[in-house]
Amino acid sequence: MSNSKNRIKDIAKLAGVSVGTVDRVLHERGKVSEVAMKKVQDALEKINYEPNLLARTLGTKKKHQIAVLIPNAESDEYWLQSKEGVEQAASEWAQYDFQIAYYFFDLSDKRSFNQVAEAVYQAQPDGILVSPIFYQETLPFLAFFKNKSVPYVLFNTNIPEVRAISFIGQNLYESGKVGGELASLGHQGYGTFAVLHIHEEIQNSVHLIEKEKGFRAYFEENHPGRILVKSLSLSSSQEDGITELLADPDLNGILVTTSKGISMIAALLEKSGRKGIKLVGYDLLENNIAYLKTGTIDFLIHQNPRRQAYLGINYLANHLLLKKVPPSEVLFPLEIITPQNVNSYLNYILKIY
Repeated sequence: MSNSKNRIKDIAKLAGVSVGTVDRVLHERGKVSEVAMKKVQDALEKINYEPNLLARTLGTKKKHQIAVLIPNAESDEYWLQSKEGVEQAASEWAQYDFQIAYYFFDLSDKRSFNQVAEAVYQAQPDGILVSPIFYQETLPFLAFFKNKSVPYVLFNTNIPEVRAISFIGQNLYESGKVGGELASLGHQGYGTFAVLHIHEEIQNSVHLIEKEKGFRAYFEENHPGRILVKSLSLSSSQEDGITELLADPDLNGILVTTSKGISMIAALLEKSGRKGIKLVGYDLLENNIAYLKTGTIDFLIHQNPRRQAYLGINYLANHLLLKKVPPSEVLFPLEIITPQNVNSYLNYILKIY
């Protein structure tokens, strides 16, 4: 809801009364019948509305600043979707003087994260939403704000030991196992399967490590002793390693753990002319969707970055404004997108966003 007028309209619609009636109940002015009062109170309970606390908070005229630390949204469509989720939530809380400050860092450069971290220290925000891509660099950053009693929410990647007020994302270990299952659908006997990390440093990336662990676990549990699992961590300029992998006659399937990297592998797979290699990746990015529709990509696991970030801002706003304690963990379902269901899924997303 973008402003108080719309919020009152929605409450009135839910209660089945006029806007004026809701206004009189919320601000305790004028006469309201007992029947109308009960309808409005029931509607307020349904949406967990807390008018007295809101009024007291608004009366202080305190502005709340939330720092958002994510990779550069201009150069990565996945993080652009995250930013869109932040903006959607911010617009709904704008009437309560929430200010969003973005701190973008380079996904491939941990020094860039340290630089924006310094800027956040100086800004002294009231709350923080962060995707902790760089494990080692994130630990001291969040420890600083833990000591300052500044609440922070993690999304996309979880680091349990930092004790965020909430984590929003997926079970990445299970995600890797699902990736292994999809990459090997219909396969029997011996073979080679690969897990590829493109554009990111795996040693310092918890989210990639967990996906690979799950991928390996799937084959150990379901094809013991019959499958060779290869792991490659490459930049976009290291095409030779991928070309060599695709030339392996025993290669049957690939999981690409990074959203942006899957389209690069799809292009090289098409170029090689190889058939029969199942290709699995992540997220509904424009290029990924195009390769999925042509059948070069067989499956995409949707992580819903927009929704993750949207919930993160909502949890922080509710915590700062209404002292609500968010759920400690929100795990999204592992949504599998195929060439057959992608159009209906895209239509669904357009309707809810």
